Amino acid sequence: SSGINAEYGGRYGSNTVRNPMLPMTELIMNQEPLSSNILNNTNPQEQKQKLGEKLYPIIQAAQPELAGKLTGMLLEMENSELLHMLEDSISLNSKVNEAVAVLQAHQQKLADQQMIAK
Repeated sequence: SSGINAEYGGRYGSNTVRNPMLPMTELIMNQEPLSSNILNNTNPQEQKQKLGEKLYPIIQAAQPELAGKLTGMLLEMENSELLHMLEDSISLNSKVNEAVAVLQAHQQKLADQQMIAK
């Protein structure tokens, strides 16, 4: 499934989420492309590592406070989808926005639960 799971990592800071309109296009264009050939020669764990190393700086430029969590959430997707997103900034942008929305909804739910608990 390409759904994004808000429970990734299971820890939430009080990160504020900025509205992302991302400079992803330039960042993606400036990167050395990560071809599926490179990934074919590595084990699944290393593949995720390489994809994460490519995604993190792009996401960090848009969402510095949430970059680690957002990258982790996206890395739960299929590698083929991640490769596609690294070539298509619009696709990546929409997935990052979706992940941010999931986090915001989760944080709102936590805040509501804390209000109820008081």
